[in-house]
Formats: sequence, C-alpha cells, structure tokens
Amino acid sequence: MISIVIPTYNEAEGIADLVRYLRQAAGPAESFEIVVADGGSTDATRQRAAKAGAAVLVSPRKGRGAQMNAGAAVTRGDILYFLHADSYPPAGFTRDIREAVRGGYGSGCYRLSFDRRHWFLRANCWFTRFNVDAVRFGDQSLFVRREVFEKAGRFREDLVVMEDQEIIGRIRRHTRFKVFPRSVTTSARKYLENGIYRLQGVFFVIYFMYRLGFSQEQLVKTYRRLIRQDKV
Repeated sequence: MISIVIPTYNEAEGIADLVRYLRQAAGPAESFEIVVADGGSTDATRQRAAKAGAAVLVSPRKGRGAQMNAGAAVTRGDILYFLHADSYPPAGFTRDIREAVRGGYGSGCYRLSFDRRHWFLRANCWFTRFNVDAVRFGDQSLFVRREVFEKAGRFREDLVVMEDQEIIGRIRRHTRFKVFPRSVTTSARKYLENGIYRLQGVFFVIYFMYRLGFSQEQLVKTYRRLIRQDKV
C-alpha cells in the first residue's frame, strides 16, 4: 500500500479537488490511502478533505515537518508519499512509485512544472531533472519506503523552512534516490502574488542563508519579512 500524506493549513479552496484527483489517478482503492495532516486550519479544509474521501487528523504541532510526521504515524502503507496541497502528480503516479521500489529505489521524487506558462518558471523547472540535492524541494513531492523514513530519522520538526530539502541527505545514506522523468504540476500562486523574479531571488537568499548555517529563527524571520503568504 502507498500512503499519501498531505500537510495542510487553510487549503479549503483546493483540497477537495486534489483528493478527488488522487483517488482517480492512483488506481485501485485498496492499494492506497490518503491522509490529510492539518495544522489547525481556520477555514473548511478538514471538512472538505473528509467529504472528498481523505482521512483527516489535526497535528499536535503546526509546521510541515511535524504535520508530515504525524500523518505518517497513522498510516498503514509500507511506502509513504508526501505531497503538498497545491501539487498534482501525474496520472499513474502509484505505478511509477511501485516500479521504482521494485527496481531497488527506496525514495525519489518527480521533476517540477508549474500551472502557469512563463519562460523563467520553465527554466527553473528544467534544472529539477538533475539528481542533486540543491534542486530537491517539497513541491516535487517525495516517496520513501517507511523503513527508510524511520532509519533516516523522519522529518526534523524543529525546522520550519527547508525541512523538505534537509531530509534528502539523510535518506540518501540509506537508499538509492530516483528522479522520475515526469513532472508534478504545482501552483504558481506564490510567484504571482510576490512577483516571479523577486520571489526566486528571495528563495535563493534563504537557500544560501541555510547553507551558510543561519539559524531557523533567522530564516523564518527573513521568509516572513520578504514573502507575502500566510503559511509560515
């Protein structure tokens, strides 16, 4: 079984569409489950996710890392698939994942694409075909065998930003990592709200601050000051 874990916070607008899409695109119902791990949404996220067919839990802590750990803890599958609430994997994604596992890969992700056409966004997505940690982020989704996930130590719950990239290095110590030749399609809403070039520049700043060893407090402060959003 593949257990799909989706962390959410105020995603009422799109969560039901995503859950319905996954139920259609994933294959036989007995071969997967969908768990929405909510961070205390103040809108109708939980109700709409449940109505669409997902199991829903409220995470004891808000934050993607904590929510994904909480969601994984209540699932039954031996393969975990972490997916953002505004990202759509390609049809047949469960087949891709199972074939990768049978081929000896214990973890992996898709390349990235956006739901808006823009040359700069397409250029950024082009780099996600390479199997290097510098271009691995949560928008690309992540599958990992449960055994590998536990050995790697799960997501670090003390990280508010960069938690999705940080875990990749630990996972690689225990298994082979595959980048699928197909793409997850994710929302470009944050780029449109903040300006495409400006937001990418901010992401570069935060990434290099992370690599230089700045504290999470400093990273979060920079993120909140420079990026228009209500998630972090």
